[in-house]
Amino acid sequence: MQEIGNNSKTPKQASTVILARERLGELQIYLLRRSGRSSFMPGNYVFPGGRVDREDMDPGLWEGHADMDLKEISRRLGGELSGEEALVHVVAAIRETFEEAGVFLGYRDGRGREDLERICERPMTGGLSQGWFREWVVSGNWTLAFSWLTPWAHWITPKLRLQRYDTRFFLAFMPDGQECTPDARETTHGIWLSPEKALKGNLRGEIPLSPPTLVTIHELLEYSSSEELEREAAKRSWGNACMPHLVPLPGEALILLPWDPMYNQDVEINAGDLEKRLLPIGKPFSRLWYHDGIWRPVLD
Repeated sequence: MQEIGNNSKTPKQASTVILARERLGELQIYLLRRSGRSSFMPGNYVFPGGRVDREDMDPGLWEGHADMDLKEISRRLGGELSGEEALVHVVAAIRETFEEAGVFLGYRDGRGREDLERICERPMTGGLSQGWFREWVVSGNWTLAFSWLTPWAHWITPKLRLQRYDTRFFLAFMPDGQECTPDARETTHGIWLSPEKALKGNLRGEIPLSPPTLVTIHELLEYSSSEELEREAAKRSWGNACMPHLVPLPGEALILLPWDPMYNQDVEINAGDLEKRLLPIGKPFSRLWYHDGIWRPVLD
């Protein structure tokens, strides 16, 4: 597990994209395994995403390559964010999804085979130069498909973590004609799974999920088709930020989610009882126990 310590730093802004699709009547989401060398959630399966970079913070430039103006961005994607703040988060979400998963949430007039081939040409080896995405979008006159993304959730890393992020989780459906490909640097494996199979893989230790990923996938159990999920996404807003309360344990940890009855109180945990309090897939939960490298839901 990531190192724990006293940390009062302001969380870094970040964006994540829940990529979804329907195959043979099964709703699936795309997960990437973070490199074991990563300083944040090493070896965990997560959604594509990452930190907001300096190149993302140029609303004047990016608005000229978005399929929505600032007023519409603010209305559909802002909430408590201004239009410019929402724009920056969406640019980061699209860039990170392109870098890590090889999927470009955008288009150009015509959207022909040549365009798809150009999308597939994104660098896959070595370090990407600073500003490469900006140059690629501007030189190719690409349009970023802001309209393909919808707000899903807002997560903030617990205060005791040494690395903290303030992350906006967007939902987007996989565009036609593209394939997901891990970048083989920050991510080492990618897989499409139904929410149920992903959660079963986590319990077996085969698909270790980060806490926000686990909670999100549990939410997605409720939807059996892309149509159902799309209807839900159309009416969602950011809602209240979810910042788990982290309780360190010897060699382990427990997190309490904001809806836990003891979230705002000092909690004494008997680590020996947690094994008996494990919950099966589909049962509501407000606590996650980190044990043997896996986060598992437990009864409060």
